Amino acid sequence: MITGAVYAGASAAFASTDTQAAAASTLSVEDGEKLFTANCATCHGLDLQGTANGPSLYGVGELAAEFQLSTGRMPLQMQGPQAPQKKPQFTEEQILAISSYIQSEAPGPTFPEDKILDGKGDVAHGAELFRVNCAMCHNVAAAGGALTEGKYAPALTETSALHMYAAMVTGPQNMPVFGNMNLSDEDKRDIISALLYQQQSVQVGGASLGSLGPVSEGLFVWIFGIGALVAITVWITAKSN
Repeated sequence: MITGAVYAGASAAFASTDTQAAAASTLSVEDGEKLFTANCATCHGLDLQGTANGPSLYGVGELAAEFQLSTGRMPLQMQGPQAPQKKPQFTEEQILAISSYIQSEAPGPTFPEDKILDGKGDVAHGAELFRVNCAMCHNVAAAGGALTEGKYAPALTETSALHMYAAMVTGPQNMPVFGNMNLSDEDKRDIISALLYQQQSVQVGGASLGSLGPVSEGLFVWIFGIGALVAITVWITAKSN
């Protein structure tokens, strides 16, 4: 019994050590290929050339792959107007391995310099650029908005700096691609800085009503303010009769 207990304890300790060592190791491109073959090739093809169920991945690069996998949009939950954001199916290490494999086979946009994501750009200039280029879909307060045919622009209130940059560079789904001819890397840095500042800023002035501006505020007044006046008028009339 003592020998068995010691053996069981030693086996558990070794297993724990092996698990920690495996977690600490970095997955290779070959590991990424295996993960891609098992989870993505059904739709995107074994050679990344695409199928009837999924587009080709030639030229998308690791930046787009990381964006789609980290936001949970891929693997696709079901066919629809737009891939919804959900909890990622893979760990960060697995996502980077798959992205590295896609970059090795189908090179495309890659990760930016740390400076672009540091949030230390010109916030005022970035806010102006966001209003001109992005607010018509994402709302001036980055609260998101509805598009046509069941599509929508997601809220950016919790989006990371890397995924903001990835969306501008790769143009996922309904998002247009903003190349350097449209927005330079410095412009993108300013927009990211403005959005990060807005995420961290303290809301003042009571309830934000969705941060939708005068539309929601006016609607609130019409429904509740004037509605209350109409109700009081009806009550007074009923009492007088």
